[in-house]
Amino acid sequence: MMIDKRLIRMVPESKKYVAGNVLMQWISLAANVVLMMSITRFFASLYAKNVTGKDFAVFAVIAVMAVTVRFFCAIGASRMGFLSSKKVKKTLREAIYTKLLKLGAAYKEQIRTSEIVQVAVEGVDQLETYFGAYLPQFFYAMLAPLTLFLVLLRVNVPSAVVLFVCVPLIPAAIAAVQTWAKKLLSKYWGQYTALGDTFLENLQGLTTLKIYQADAFKNKEMNEESEKFRKITMKVLTMQLNSITIMDIIAYGGAALGVFFSVTQYQNGGVDLAGALLVILLSADFFIPMRQLGSFFHIAMNGMAASDKIFRFLELPEAPKKAAEFPKNAEIVCENLRFSYEADREILKGMDLRIPRETFVAIAGESGCGKSTVASILMGRNRGYKGAIQIGDIELSDISESSLMQNITYISHNSYLFKGTIRENLLMGNPDATEDEMWAVLEQTNLAAFLRSEEGLDTKLAEKASNLSGGQCQRLALARALLHDSPVYIFDEATSNIDVESENDIMEQILLLAKKKSVLLISHRLVNITKADIIYAMEQGEVKECGTHKELLKKNGLYQKMWTTQQRLERYGKGGVNV
Repeated sequence: MMIDKRLIRMVPESKKYVAGNVLMQWISLAANVVLMMSITRFFASLYAKNVTGKDFAVFAVIAVMAVTVRFFCAIGASRMGFLSSKKVKKTLREAIYTKLLKLGAAYKEQIRTSEIVQVAVEGVDQLETYFGAYLPQFFYAMLAPLTLFLVLLRVNVPSAVVLFVCVPLIPAAIAAVQTWAKKLLSKYWGQYTALGDTFLENLQGLTTLKIYQADAFKNKEMNEESEKFRKITMKVLTMQLNSITIMDIIAYGGAALGVFFSVTQYQNGGVDLAGALLVILLSADFFIPMRQLGSFFHIAMNGMAASDKIFRFLELPEAPKKAAEFPKNAEIVCENLRFSYEADREILKGMDLRIPRETFVAIAGESGCGKSTVASILMGRNRGYKGAIQIGDIELSDISESSLMQNITYISHNSYLFKGTIRENLLMGNPDATEDEMWAVLEQTNLAAFLRSEEGLDTKLAEKASNLSGGQCQRLALARALLHDSPVYIFDEATSNIDVESENDIMEQILLLAKKKSVLLISHRLVNITKADIIYAMEQGEVKECGTHKELLKKNGLYQKMWTTQQRLERYGKGGVNV
């Protein structure tokens, strides 16, 4: 009943902790039985008025020993539960992280980031309780009634049989609601994930929402998702309360039935006073373990729902392992390259592209024409392309991801900077970089003077480097990229939305870099690509023209129209003339 063998196989070390937990609870039960026997005998002797000082002393010693044993067993069981939970959390989160690494840069093609976060945090926490509380209680709930049945069988057979027969009614009640509960909890987790996805997106875009005064709309959207989650949560709580009520009726009804039988048997002479009292005192213990299991039933169902999501993630198909290395000093050639995010909407429509070694290549085109998709494919973030992408004589899809990342450096318009220090962020580009090398790239990107006025390489960065300007962030990202020192660099709108000074600094470094590296620059701002050796003008997923800036202007085609339009806009209001 709600035992997932996949989970047990995945965390085999938890078995000993679960077994230890069950053993501690069983020893505690045995101590309680001894205590109850001692109490009933003492009171029976007291009723018969034949209690001696020795009897009282023996009773007191047994009581103290039993309570002490139960105290240490409770601590031991708690410790076993903690160790089991600790191992489960560590193992599952390592498995999720390892799987994420195996999926690589293209993981977003199969699963949302918010879902991974929820599975790794909330989902694993649910399974922590599943292993630490539900599993031990499950096995103990099977063992405890059997132990008590064997004990009471020697006291009074009818009472023992009646109590033992009533115990399975609780798991029967649990099984009755299990199918419905499983579907309900599956919907609960689906809605929980949707709410988390909406919340994360709104939180990340809160500044933008405020700027465009769209926060009211998103607030309404968030309220709608919250209301859906509230409704499904209330259904879950209603199901839990109803099932708990049913289990309470069975548990207390069964215990009452045991008490009734013990009294009847005592009146008929089938059991003595001590035996009758023992049956009465142990009647509740017959049902308490199973009743406790019933209270953990909903935890177990949540755990099962979470485990389904975890295993669904862990079983996502992985790209075949590639072992080919990135060829040295090789050009990149794309032939008849096609790609679609959706089956009926092709983004790249048979484009040809060539990036010779140590050459400055640029791609120009309007937004949505497929420029950034090309960069994502070259970086291995988008797989499943059609056509050929040859790096030297090796197909891109045959090159290992690690080798690809070592040899291609990608800089976007929002390259991520981590909370920490300048030094820590730079060392990501090259963990072996010396301080001199770090200061050298900071000099190249015109950040050195600013950082010397702060705390140097130990200058603190806030989350996403929010304490730096946009231009400073981009220059720092470029400095880190320069430290990476790879043969190929891809700049995807790296100069967008920054000040002119920073844009000029970055373009200066790109031009210097292109003299010794292969550089692909994707830019909507054509003035930045005029010095490129080859310019590809794209439109609706196709390369319409290619050549140098001067050659493309002479063709009077797509590139010339884009250039003219941009020059008019830049000269607007300055008294400029049309080009």
